[in-house]
Amino acid sequence: MQLVLYRHGGVGVMAGQQVIHMAPPADRVPHLMSDLFTWLAATDVHPLIASSVFHYEFMYRTYGMRRRHGCRGTAEFIHPFADGNVRMGWLRQSLILARWNPLFADIPVESLIFEHQAEYYQATQESTQKTDSAPFIAFMLRMILDTVTSSTPEAAPEVTPEVRLLSVLAGEMTRQQLKEALRLKDDEHFRKAYLLPALDAGLIKMTIPDKPRSSKQKYRLTG
Repeated sequence: MQLVLYRHGGVGVMAGQQVIHMAPPADRVPHLMSDLFTWLAATDVHPLIASSVFHYEFMYRTYGMRRRHGCRGTAEFIHPFADGNVRMGWLRQSLILARWNPLFADIPVESLIFEHQAEYYQATQESTQKTDSAPFIAFMLRMILDTVTSSTPEAAPEVTPEVRLLSVLAGEMTRQQLKEALRLKDDEHFRKAYLLPALDAGLIKMTIPDKPRSSKQKYRLTG
């Protein structure tokens, strides 16, 4: 027998005494969560991004978000529990990451996010306003990178160059801006070790794809 602990009543986001957003009715939560878990099991999106998408949809599901990741989106957030949704979102993301790489089983990503709550909520608000997950994903990748590199010295080699690139990519950036953000000087090393792997993996894309050598070329997160 399955124990269901989802909320049985309505919840909403408050601004003072005013309700600014209501979550879907409680009787829809099981279906919405099932849909989210189905997407997670089927997606071929990189686990670092998929875990961030899951976290965001768990808390702030926004129209069009998972459509760009191969699944239909809706204009509502789930908030499946009566209380503790934020911490459960952090915990679930950590579990997804730990399943992908055991390194994350002992790395408290949620602790670093807790220390940066203002940035966390700013990133979620920006993504919600833009109906674009990129700001939230970029924030989460920065938190994950900071946690991995600061928790244990031996963890640093596990962080691939393309993940480091994703962690500094904010909006649209030129090659020079990315190199400076990564504190790299050698252009060829940057291109071969960072830029091309991220492009080949479909993690980033060019803003002018038909003119790859354009002087106005910039890069942004896919999806």
